[in-house]
Amino acid sequence: MKGKATSFDIAYRAGVSQSTVSRALRNSPLVSEETRKKVQEIAIELNYTVDKNASSLRSQTSMTLALLLFEDPTSDDSLVNPFFLSMLGSITRECTLLGYDLLVSFQELNADWNSVFKDSNKADGLILLGYGDFKDYESKLEQLVAHGTPFVRWGAETQSVKTTSIGCDNFHGGLQVTEHLISLGRKSFGFVGTANDRAPEFMARYQGHVKALENAGLPVDKSLQVNAINTEEEGYAAALKIIESGANVDAIVCASDLLASGALNALKTKGLSVPGDVSVVGFDDILLARYTTPALTTCRQDSRIAGQLLVDKLVDLIKGEEVENTFVKTNLVVRESCGAKPSS
Repeated sequence: MKGKATSFDIAYRAGVSQSTVSRALRNSPLVSEETRKKVQEIAIELNYTVDKNASSLRSQTSMTLALLLFEDPTSDDSLVNPFFLSMLGSITRECTLLGYDLLVSFQELNADWNSVFKDSNKADGLILLGYGDFKDYESKLEQLVAHGTPFVRWGAETQSVKTTSIGCDNFHGGLQVTEHLISLGRKSFGFVGTANDRAPEFMARYQGHVKALENAGLPVDKSLQVNAINTEEEGYAAALKIIESGANVDAIVCASDLLASGALNALKTKGLSVPGDVSVVGFDDILLARYTTPALTTCRQDSRIAGQLLVDKLVDLIKGEEVENTFVKTNLVVRESCGAKPSS
């Protein structure tokens, strides 16, 4: 057969009418089970693809969820944010418990996610992890909402697009780490991490940091907030900028553990001790945080609960249930990098 198979080709092979093929592919009860099975087997054999208004060949639902990971710059070959790697196990286990398969793919920003996954019946709904520059990413969320695609995302709540968001209380985390440093007597702070609407999670962490300074009556020097995306290299460069500014900082709050790891190396390069000269804190509590020198004080996001919530909320959406955004509290993990007795 030349060209793309049509429903008429299936009808000819099956010896039925085209309308019967259409009903069989929709699993209509008006067609006998034997005929439905025959038509669907021929459709698969001919590699027939239904359009986005047709029903799945297999059933009304695929019992598969698609996990789309944003490709992040990393120091290894994974190209995946280490925090999201820690979440994968929990997502997979929860899918298994609920009877769903999990399809994992990198997000391609030029792709039509609705068509690739939902309309083609590859998946009943999408889990989105990571986004890069949020302003570039926002239009993809708008498209999914317009299509009515069930999806959940890990991240900050959005004002411009109504999405189902699962995340941590980033503001509280920023407040928490800064209050801890203030309690240790730190008075002059730098902040490493992009703080604008292109990085809403980092922005919320910075806002919490600023609130803690204001509550304590300490100055907020905006020149000591240096934008940086989530890599060790950017954390290194940003911390160097703060140090070389001449400001006498005694603490650097970083919007992620990766940024904090880079900041630790920058301070070492400049001959400054941590925490003797400068305290450093991060955010996420990825595995790396325990093995930096010194070990990193950080805010822990519970990846186990995060994975469970993402799957549970998506399944509720697929079932047509009302779902609310959920944000879990962070937990402060005190280690040697801030100069206090470790809590873990």
